[in-house]
Amino acid sequence: MSIIVNLDVVLAKRKMRSKELAEKIGITSANVSILKSGKAKAIRFSTLDAICKILDCQPSDILEYKPKKE
Repeated sequence: MSIIVNLDVVLAKRKMRSKELAEKIGITSANVSILKSGKAKAIRFSTLDAICKILDCQPSDILEYKPKKE
């Protein structure tokens, strides 16, 4: 996939654990793990909004586009 998820990087910069983020935004730790691994097929805008609010960041800090080399 051409979308890279940098949630783990942002969490590390904020010195926050996945479990703490999950509790603060109201989703399961398993769903945070799926997001961090890049295996998620989609993310709700409400979830992205909550993540950005808690981590004090922009969506572009979490999601990055890198085209595949052909």
